[in-house]
Amino acid sequence: MAKKRRKRGGGSDRGLIALSQPYEVRYWSKKFRVTPARLRQVVRTVGHSAKKVGAYIKLQKHRARDRALISLSQAYEVRYWSKKFKVTPARLKAAVKAVGRSSKKVGAYLAAKRKKRQ
Repeated sequence: MAKKRRKRGGGSDRGLIALSQPYEVRYWSKKFRVTPARLRQVVRTVGHSAKKVGAYIKLQKHRARDRALISLSQAYEVRYWSKKFKVTPARLKAAVKAVGRSSKKVGAYLAAKRKKRQ
């Protein structure tokens, strides 16, 4: 009689995040480059699937990056950023042309311009 082969591995378990295991929380936090608290929050939101958690984190990072960019093609964004930086839309457009679409860079550029005038 042949030996019974033991079932090995846990293939279906590998794609899940077990929050009850500290080593898994450390591993997945490092893999997704988030804090353990953020990882727990995301798992509560989308479930224990590593694929779903990764996709959700990637989407959130993408959205945060887009919020920091100034889009001159959208009139409402030009109004918003002009009001925020207290400049005219023409000056805003010139600043974006000079330093790029990053709101941080545009803010620093406009602040330096103001400082120069005084």
